[in-house]
Amino acid sequence: MWFGGFQPFTLSDYPGCVAAIAFAQGCNFRCRFCHNTTLLHTPVHNVGLMNDDFVVKELENHRGSLKGLVVSGGEPTLQEDLLHFLSRIKDLGYKVKLDTNGSRPGVIQRLLKQELLDYVAMDVKSTMEGYAGLCGVPVSTDDILASIALIAASGISHHFRTTFGAPFMTEEALTQIKSLIPPGSSHIIQTFKPEFALDPELRGGRPSQ
Repeated sequence: MWFGGFQPFTLSDYPGCVAAIAFAQGCNFRCRFCHNTTLLHTPVHNVGLMNDDFVVKELENHRGSLKGLVVSGGEPTLQEDLLHFLSRIKDLGYKVKLDTNGSRPGVIQRLLKQELLDYVAMDVKSTMEGYAGLCGVPVSTDDILASIALIAASGISHHFRTTFGAPFMTEEALTQIKSLIPPGSSHIIQTFKPEFALDPELRGGRPSQ
């Protein structure tokens, strides 16, 4: 796998777990409000990126002080080596949290079946009708709904999250999104940070409250 960033310590990204974060390079969405724009594209020949061996070595060196790894992005499920990489992390005794946009339910299903995940956080970006406009690309909403159902029924810790901001989402739309979240699953509303938004038209806005 290839990563565009690594944070060796966090108390806020994996609920109840002291963890590190590895940011997978590359994403299949182009969300207007995206604040991790450096992770969207994969450089030629992966120049400047970190590979899975780097992350594994970091975790080997921090045994005892860390309990988990957050695999975020970008979109981790795009990378073919994800399953093998997570197997290596589990072999080290670490818990794994996956952050995903839910666009590849087949990958999520395989990871769950092989018990490689301890926690999943899925971004529910928009109403089903608004996905393509907000994410900047055609999106299979059937895949999004399938991922929501898989994660909700997985039996592992999870939550869904939505970035809300008046420039690109209404209260009515947020209510529709909430109706997609199955009973018993947590839904977190995230703050919109305009200063780093991919869409220049959103950068002058105010942070959501």
